[in-house]
Amino acid sequence: MELKFSHIDILVKDLQTACDYYQKTLNAQISKTFTWMRYDLHVVYAVVKMNTEHFMLVQPFSGNLKNLLDTKGEGTIYRHCYSTPDIEKAFDELTANGVQPEDENGNLILRENLNSPSGIRIIWLPKRFGEFSIEILEEQGLKEFMHEAFQ
Repeated sequence: MELKFSHIDILVKDLQTACDYYQKTLNAQISKTFTWMRYDLHVVYAVVKMNTEHFMLVQPFSGNLKNLLDTKGEGTIYRHCYSTPDIEKAFDELTANGVQPEDENGNLILRENLNSPSGIRIIWLPKRFGEFSIEILEEQGLKEFMHEAFQ
């Protein structure tokens, strides 16, 4: 499977305070703020960018990430994210290896349902080690999202 590291996701209690901190401390660019709502998951998030490197700050309001924030606390890195040029090929390789990709809520996801609220085609590996998660995004959609995020 062709994967390239993209970013990490970090939980915060107050998105604006966290964004202001990294903008001031690291002279980082901060993206627009986005909302992700699907099923019981509701978060707002932003991208923190320094040159070509970036990470995402995520403030959860409900769902599994809110529970994780309440349990583990602010600053928890809960996800490593990778991109791939062909998300369907990645899906097929995973299922051929006996791994059933999931959605962000841990529900099994079908090959034809790889779309996300952000518009990027995306899958998650099942969590096997606590709350840690691996996310795989389609490369072209991620590039388009990042371009839009900083317009």
